[in-house]
Amino acid sequence: MATKIPEEVKLFMTGKPGWVATASKDGMPNVAIKGSLAVLDDEHIMFADLFSVKTRTNLEENPQVAIMVYDGEARKGYSLKGHAELITEGPLYEQTVEGIKNKVANFPKAKYVVKIVVESIFDQSLGAEAGKQIA
Repeated sequence: MATKIPEEVKLFMTGKPGWVATASKDGMPNVAIKGSLAVLDDEHIMFADLFSVKTRTNLEENPQVAIMVYDGEARKGYSLKGHAELITEGPLYEQTVEGIKNKVANFPKAKYVVKIVVESIFDQSLGAEAGKQIA
């Protein structure tokens, strides 16, 4: 079930890359950094995938995903967990492809967009609240 992303988390995530953790159907983990991470709306985040074959394979086998966004200077971060959908056509895909093309001319076309329904959010900031579920 989707959860609402607090405004504080949305603002914090803006412009930051995210570490995306996936696992195969057998439980073999994989982590990849995604510079295209973005908040779509109150319940969804997304990223484009241009290079990560293992991320795609894992999400095809097991759509559960966790994303960590962290600011080392501020010692503040959040972990968002949810369910991923791979998108290879339609308005979101086309907008994302065009946006990447406009920002970085030499990047290849995105193979897919991962749209994630956020189901839980955890504080990963330094201090007593670390690990506390906030949404």
